[in-house]
Amino acid sequence: MLTLSDIDPTAVAALLARYGLQLERVADGQPIPGSYWGECEAGLIGHNVYARGDTPVHSLLHEAAHLIVLPPERRAQVHTDATDSIEEEDAVCVLQALLGDALPGVGRERVLADMDGWGYTFRLGSARAYFEHDADNAWQWLHERGLADSGTRTLA
Repeated sequence: MLTLSDIDPTAVAALLARYGLQLERVADGQPIPGSYWGECEAGLIGHNVYARGDTPVHSLLHEAAHLIVLPPERRAQVHTDATDSIEEEDAVCVLQALLGDALPGVGRERVLADMDGWGYTFRLGSARAYFEHDADNAWQWLHERGLADSGTRTLA
C-alpha cells in the first residue's frame, strides 16, 4: 500500500490547493482528526484533509475527492462523513484514481490496485474493472460538474 511517506507531500499539498483544499499533516502515532475509518485513514474537516505518513495515498485522495465534488459552502460543514449519496460515492471512487494521475510516482493504476488491496468491492470484481467498464454514471456525474472529461477519461 502506497503511503504519504512514500511520495512527495509537497506535490499532494499543491494538488489539493488547486481545489481550494489544504493538506494537514498529523504527527506519527497521533489520532487523525475527522477520520471516518480511524487508524491511519485520512480525515476531513471543512477544507482540510488530514493525513499521517502512514496514511494510504488512496485514502487521502478518496477523502479529498469527497471535498472536491462539493461546492465550497458545503465543504465548510463537513466533518468526518462527507456524503450519504451513492452517486457521489461512485464519482469519488473514479475521481480518486484520476487524482492519482496528477501525482508523480502514483498514477491511477496504483490507486486502483491499492483500492483493491484495501478491500473496496465492485460488481465487476475490481476497482479497475469498475473504472473502465462500469462507471458510466460516475463519469457523467463528474463531467456535468466540470471535474472530469468523460470522453478522454481524464481530469478536466
